[in-house]
Amino acid sequence: MTPKWELVSLPRWEMMAYWILSFASHLYSFYQLHRFSKEHEVSLDREVQLERGFFIWGFKKDPTDFEWSFWNEWAWRSLLWSLIGHAVVSRLAAYYLPQFRLAVFAVYGLFSAGWLLGLWGVTLLMLHLSISLVVAQLRSPALSWFCSLLLLSTLNVSALQDLQRGWCSSEDQYYLLLFSTAVCSLRCISFSLEMCWHPLQAGGPNHYSFLQVKGLKTLIFQFYKLTAYCFYHPLFYNGPIMTYRDFSEQIERPVCKVSVVYVLSGILRVFVWWCLAEFMIHFMYMHAIQSNETYLEMLPHWALGGLALALVQFFYVKYLVLFGAVSLLVKLDGLEPPTLPRCVSIMYSFTGMWRHFDVGLYKWLIRYIYVPLGGSRHGVFWKIVSTALAFGFVCFWHGCHDYLLYWALLNWIGVLVENVLALLFSSHPLHHVIVCCLSPRMQRRGLALISAFSTALLILSNLFFLGGIHVGRIFWKRVFVQGWSSVAVPMVAFLYCFAQVGIEWDMR
Repeated sequence: MTPKWELVSLPRWEMMAYWILSFASHLYSFYQLHRFSKEHEVSLDREVQLERGFFIWGFKKDPTDFEWSFWNEWAWRSLLWSLIGHAVVSRLAAYYLPQFRLAVFAVYGLFSAGWLLGLWGVTLLMLHLSISLVVAQLRSPALSWFCSLLLLSTLNVSALQDLQRGWCSSEDQYYLLLFSTAVCSLRCISFSLEMCWHPLQAGGPNHYSFLQVKGLKTLIFQFYKLTAYCFYHPLFYNGPIMTYRDFSEQIERPVCKVSVVYVLSGILRVFVWWCLAEFMIHFMYMHAIQSNETYLEMLPHWALGGLALALVQFFYVKYLVLFGAVSLLVKLDGLEPPTLPRCVSIMYSFTGMWRHFDVGLYKWLIRYIYVPLGGSRHGVFWKIVSTALAFGFVCFWHGCHDYLLYWALLNWIGVLVENVLALLFSSHPLHHVIVCCLSPRMQRRGLALISAFSTALLILSNLFFLGGIHVGRIFWKRVFVQGWSSVAVPMVAFLYCFAQVGIEWDMR
């Protein structure tokens, strides 16, 4: 949401003040949340069964973030070892069988998926791939989308969920299959649409001779490419998302030599992020607190702000770990994974959040939904429609629960309002008045002030996503309704500091 005027640097002392206030507000609010956590530790332990801590001596651990506990358990049980196995197999293939590297990836990915998901789980995924490929032969994007949405909807059918649970040896294995199928569906859509738009490139940039053979051979070769893309092991279970176009182009490149120092530094970086996430759930029981409305109503105002910051910061650190670990392997394979998420504390707009948090999903949405529907090229109406459908698809893909509807609606409204304001401030009459009446530094301060309000609503929308409707509702009531004069004003002041830090970061 940056209007089209040039942003300038502020005095060093002023930026230093913003940095100090931003950092201090984080620390103090986290400390207040920590105090509340320790004061109510006994009752929280009775309700959610806090685990015995191992990271900080004498501290218990909040285990109630399902995603963190789930992926940690699977990592130590098997995923970590299968990823190490992929790295070993990849280096051997690059050295001894460089021309068959993609085939090696496909075979290893299939065997790893069979080991973790079982025969029936792999069969279900292969069925999804087969149906998507057959429909894509018709070269109709609309039919491919209809088929993909139909397949996605089966993930929420109770009878099919019970059937899939019967195939799995545990509830955790069922959820691993569910997550894998959901991520795989995005890859199937990517492959199908690329095939509809560029049928000659569906088999990859260097295989036209294969595709010139009509019939069954072409279909088999396309299925092989789709399988290798979908079952590429580092990205198979949780992403990040790479489009088929990027994957097929980059997988053909020769693998560059990577120094041991680079690998070890990458591993150390992921380990530090993992330690930070563990520290947070030992030091603050934010997930246990946000699950109980009584505690949300009891929280002191600083602790309430600490809860909001802790929830979004933990989500950020969690995905640094989840995406960072696999991105390191992807780079070792010679591919360029999506950029890792940017720190949420320097996000000062809805648009920036979508562009810089899950970069892979953002590029996917732009390429397969926003641009094909017209985007900004066909006027305001189609921009509104394409943006709404992009958010609608994300909501549907995540399961279309009621709290997701609130989250998607707030994000859609936020992006639209930011774009309207950007156009308004960039329009000739108003832009001329602003430039004449305000110095460049005052223009930047004005932008940061507007961004502070946007950031407040951005945090609110993320609370709906991370905590549910009750968290967003109580936060709205306590901050914007009951505390509009005593809480909202200082909160916006601190968010103004956050926005200034974010703008400075963008200007680097």
